Amino acid sequence: MASIFSKIIAGEIPCYKIAETEDFFAFLDINPNAKGHTLCIPKKEVDKIFDLDEATYNGLMQFSRKIAIAIEKAIPCQRVGISVIGLEVPHVHVHLIPLNSMEDARFINKASMTKEDFETTVNAIKEAL
Repeated sequence: MASIFSKIIAGEIPCYKIAETEDFFAFLDINPNAKGHTLCIPKKEVDKIFDLDEATYNGLMQFSRKIAIAIEKAIPCQRVGISVIGLEVPHVHVHLIPLNSMEDARFINKASMTKEDFETTVNAIKEAL
């Protein structure tokens, strides 16, 4: 059965898409730790990051780096943190989180964002690409 991320890639579930290549997809997390919290995923559905083949793993990191640089340009923050946990969805995903404190990376405090906030954020990051 397809993961929720595969359904997002297929357009079956809407998202705030930032970027897409032949192999990768980036979109805003709908339950963000901070404004600009983005998920980068391979289009190939693989559960664990270290089960990716080497080319896909390296490609995902290169894609994530490009998105992180754009986030840092678009969203005021001290840095963009990266986290790969993968317990909540069985599809590899890299969290890129704008950080101003360690608390922003803890997945406890969530940013409250309206539809307009999401749209403004996704457009700002896209423009920074």
